[in-house]
Amino acid sequence: MIDTHSHIYLPDFKDDLDQILERATQAGIEEIYLPNIDADSIPLLKSTAEKYSRCKPMMGLHPGSVKEDYQNQLALIFRELEEGTYYAVGEIGLDLYWDKTFQLEQEEAFALQIEKAKELQLPVVIHCREAFDPIFNILENHTDDRLWGIFHCFTGNEEQAHRAISLNMKLGIGGVLTFKNAGLDKVIKNIDLQHLVLETDAPYLAPAPYRGKRNEPSYLKLVAEKLSTIKKISLEEIDKITTYNAKQVFEK
Repeated sequence: MIDTHSHIYLPDFKDDLDQILERATQAGIEEIYLPNIDADSIPLLKSTAEKYSRCKPMMGLHPGSVKEDYQNQLALIFRELEEGTYYAVGEIGLDLYWDKTFQLEQEEAFALQIEKAKELQLPVVIHCREAFDPIFNILENHTDDRLWGIFHCFTGNEEQAHRAISLNMKLGIGGVLTFKNAGLDKVIKNIDLQHLVLETDAPYLAPAPYRGKRNEPSYLKLVAEKLSTIKKISLEEIDKITTYNAKQVFEK
């Protein structure tokens, strides 16, 4: 299996990352994709990816880190993208849940990073919280055959799922799928497996029965097992199809 979204380079894992990666191996996780947050997270991201070959770095400016200085941050991030080896532009997008103060700046940073991804022929990995409509508007203004990627931590309804898919996006499915009253299981039941990839978003959003605790890549198997139950197909088939889907995104 492939964990398409995991922040295991963060300080939350500094004391036991080797053990966490060993548990990931035992759970059958072959690759882990690391999304960047902002300028401050770049050194930890890079050092983790350099030390562990299965950890594949992305580079982007998270919408929660977009402030007045976002252009300076983007200049650094674009230099990294041009000079380093990265597998996606991410995570990028809009987050209007906590604060809308910098919504216009978030939208501008998102649009600029989409264009950079297209220029470099890289996928985008999108963070969307309370922001489906403005994200869709921006994507539709920039869509062409050079734009593809993943809607990370997808929690939308069925209509939003199909709209994202129509824009050449896979849906990132993680621990929320296992939450009792989230309703995501009902949405995903009607979405073809070819449009789904698996993720943890570690250390966040640990699946049941670990909800509220630190998430880690080995818990991806619990998400896959839940998806297997929903789709009524074997865990092996879930593994095979979602791994193929992830490789389609990152190795295009």
